[in-house]
Amino acid sequence: MIEIRGLTKKYGDLFAIKDINLELAKGDVFGFIGPNGAGKTTTMRILATLLNPTWGEAYVAGHSIYTQPKEIRRIIGYMPDFFGVYDDMKVIEYLEFFAAAYRIRGPERRKICESVLELVDLTYKREALVTSLSRGMTQRLGLARVLLHDPQVLLLDEPASGLDPRARIEIRGLLKELRNMGKTIMVSSHILPELADICNKIGIIEKGELIVNTDVESVMKQVRQQMVLKIRVADDMQSALAVVSSHPSVESAELTGKDITATLIAEVDDPSELAAALIGAGHRLTMLKEDEINLETAFMALTKGITS
Repeated sequence: MIEIRGLTKKYGDLFAIKDINLELAKGDVFGFIGPNGAGKTTTMRILATLLNPTWGEAYVAGHSIYTQPKEIRRIIGYMPDFFGVYDDMKVIEYLEFFAAAYRIRGPERRKICESVLELVDLTYKREALVTSLSRGMTQRLGLARVLLHDPQVLLLDEPASGLDPRARIEIRGLLKELRNMGKTIMVSSHILPELADICNKIGIIEKGELIVNTDVESVMKQVRQQMVLKIRVADDMQSALAVVSSHPSVESAELTGKDITATLIAEVDDPSELAAALIGAGHRLTMLKEDEINLETAFMALTKGITS
C-alpha cells in the first residue's frame, strides 16, 4: 500500500529527511517513532501530497505522489498533529460539511456521518458545538473527519498528543478497531508503549534518517541480545538465588524486590533446564517468565547508538 524509495527533502543544506526507504502492505500498522524535528511530519506530508520531496519517489496504493496526487487524496485520510476546527458548527454539521467536500451527497451523507460518530463514540455529542468539546473529543472528531470517505490508508501524526490518560486509552482502542477493519495505518507518537500495543511494524527516525525499520519483535531482539528471566519461588528466595547463580546457563542473577532477575548467557534461549534445577533442589516454582523489554527502552538504546 505504501512504497517509499530514496525519499529526501532538503531545505538549503539541511536534510529534513534523507534517503528514506519503506514498504507497508495492506493491513500493516506502522509506528513512526522519533524526537521532535526528526522528519516524521515531513514524511507524512509528502505521502499526503502536501509537500514535494527534493528527490526520491513514493507510491500510495500504486499511485505516484508526482503524477497522481488526486488519486492518492481519494484513498488516504491524513490527520495532522494540529488541525483547526470550525467552532461555530455543531459536531454533526462539521462532519456533514466535510462529507460534502468529499462529494458524498443525499441520505448517504447523513448515514455515513452518523456511522463515523458511532465508531469514535461521539454520537451523544452530535448536537454539541465543536468549541465545547474537550481536547480528547476534538481528536476523536478529527479522526472521524478523515474516516468519512472510508480511506484505505490512514496517516495519523501524533493523534494522542496532549491527551490525558483516559483519552489516550480511548484513542488506542479506536486505533485497534481501525486495525481490525484492515486499514493500513502510519501513526507517529511519543507514547511508545502504546505503539507497541497496536503496531506490527515500527520505524525509528533520527536526524532525518530511518535507522530502524522492522517488526516490533525484531527490535526487541536487536536491543536485548540475551534472555532475562523473572523467577519467583514459594519458599527460601536466598537458597533459590544460590541455585540460579550457580547454574551454567546463567551469566548473572540478583534479587529485585520479590523476584530473582537472571540474565542467561548469550547462547542460551531455553530456560527449561534452569526450571528443572530449581524444582530438583526442592523449590516450589511459582513464576518463571521472560522479562520483556518495552519499546521505550528500545528507542532509547537505538537512538543512543548502543546497537546498530
